[in-house]
Amino acid sequence: MSAILRRSSSVVQNASLSRLFSSSVAVRKDLVQDLYLKEIKGYKAPPVAQDAHVGVVKTYSTPQAPKVPSIPSDIASELAAYDSSEPSSAAEPVAKSSSTEETVSGADAYLSFLEQDLPKPEAHHH
Repeated sequence: MSAILRRSSSVVQNASLSRLFSSSVAVRKDLVQDLYLKEIKGYKAPPVAQDAHVGVVKTYSTPQAPKVPSIPSDIASELAAYDSSEPSSAAEPVAKSSSTEETVSGADAYLSFLEQDLPKPEAHHH
């Protein structure tokens, strides 16, 4: 008889344990979402005045029509003046200075600066 009691008690315990866990999901309401949706649905935008755009939007005006270029009346004399003029050279030779110290700028100056020896540190006597 004790075997039957043990078995029945284990069946009851297993049944009670299985009842503690529910297989259906409890539906919970999301209070924050409900409140948010309620506020969004209840929102009414303030009315926009009819002249709200004044001062913000510029008035449009069409640009002036371009002027027709004028052709010079005496092209032959202008061409003759152009042909007779001497071309000017952009790269004229620059006279070098006769001083012993030349002023060098740009990459050459930087490279010569890098090639110089570093000054020797002076010994400090205390």
